Amino acid sequence: MSEAVLPLAMAALTLAGILAGYRVGMVLAGAAALFILLSDLPTAYFNLLVSRIYANVLSNWLLVAIPMFIFMGLVLEKSGVAQRALRAAQTALGGSAAGMGISVLVIGMLLAASSGIVGASVVLLAMLALPQLQDAGYDNATSAGLIASSGTLAILIPPSVMLIVLGDQLQTPVPDMFAGAIGPGLLLVAAYGALVIWRARGLARQVRSGPPPSPLRLLIDLGPLIALVVCVLGSIIAGLATPTEASGLGAFGAILITLIYGKFHWATVFEAARQTVVTTSMVLLVMIGATCFAAVFKAIGGDDVVEVGLMAFGDGPYTVLIVVMAAIFVLGFVLDWLEISLILVPIFAPIIAGLDFANGLSGETLLIWFGILVAVNLQTSFLTPPFGFSLFYLRGAVGERLTTSEIYRGVLPFIGLQLLILGLLVAFPGLITGLT
Repeated sequence: MSEAVLPLAMAALTLAGILAGYRVGMVLAGAAALFILLSDLPTAYFNLLVSRIYANVLSNWLLVAIPMFIFMGLVLEKSGVAQRALRAAQTALGGSAAGMGISVLVIGMLLAASSGIVGASVVLLAMLALPQLQDAGYDNATSAGLIASSGTLAILIPPSVMLIVLGDQLQTPVPDMFAGAIGPGLLLVAAYGALVIWRARGLARQVRSGPPPSPLRLLIDLGPLIALVVCVLGSIIAGLATPTEASGLGAFGAILITLIYGKFHWATVFEAARQTVVTTSMVLLVMIGATCFAAVFKAIGGDDVVEVGLMAFGDGPYTVLIVVMAAIFVLGFVLDWLEISLILVPIFAPIIAGLDFANGLSGETLLIWFGILVAVNLQTSFLTPPFGFSLFYLRGAVGERLTTSEIYRGVLPFIGLQLLILGLLVAFPGLITGLT
């Protein structure tokens, strides 16, 4: 039997199980157990898997930041603090069609930095901004693309759960991952803004329904949220707190903001906590399954098969990188970012780490660069039809006000901009490493 048969069969069976709709964590763990029995690995290998689960997941204090940041975002959403900030920015910047579009983008960025939860950001923007964008004269497709793309910034702009997971998988410092994502995040915002301004040409309709808010009112509505973002990110990047410690600060700060606005209710806290438990359990279940899958896949020769497959396209470092990025992009059509991060990144990372890109990067810095490239690439998985999660969130929030075809057409220009930015990040790694 060819040495490639077992790894390819394991990969095919796993993908088939995921596409069939079974729980991802269960599919990954089940495939690992099955191929231990089908291969010549000793049954004692199950004991090794238990040890790896404990060491890599259950005793990993870095992962405590995941439920804390999720809880922070849910509290801000459910208490109405995020809606208040959105309305304030819309009123301040919404005096013209271009201003209204930019205000949606700015609030998307602010929600991304304060919550890191794509679903919450997209739904909030859809409910509050879609009528305003339509009143400003934007067509439905452009409105849909702007809302979905602005909400999806939450997966990239720190504090991002995805960056925490990628940092853990790549064994790179999360503060450096956060710092590396700032430049690409701002580039995406600038590119989206340019597209919005271009689309607003000829839309001279004024959409402000009242006088602009005073500076004091803006400070009251936006100040606490901005202060929370600065404190959380600043403490991490400045080295004053670990991501785990800063996540606790963020969760406490979210509660404090609800007290300041008089929006604190125990029912809100309990519901946010319940959803945090559900979401965190799903993430950890997938991480446990992925730990089992990666260990068994490597033990039966899967890493070698992947490396041979990549080298078949050419052994040049940039050729290998392009193939890896293309594979991640295509799989993003059907798989979630978490599945790709936990299954493919541990396989691709050692291959990338062994290549010389002649760009002055090596070791940990090279992996940070690669990790942010993966993050920007994975962001497109939320927007790519037919299974982009942001598209589902948007469709569910707007009901019949937008058609599926309008949503699909609307996100295409933004996907193109993301791919353009990805190319710039490959060509100019300093855009990522400049702040690390």
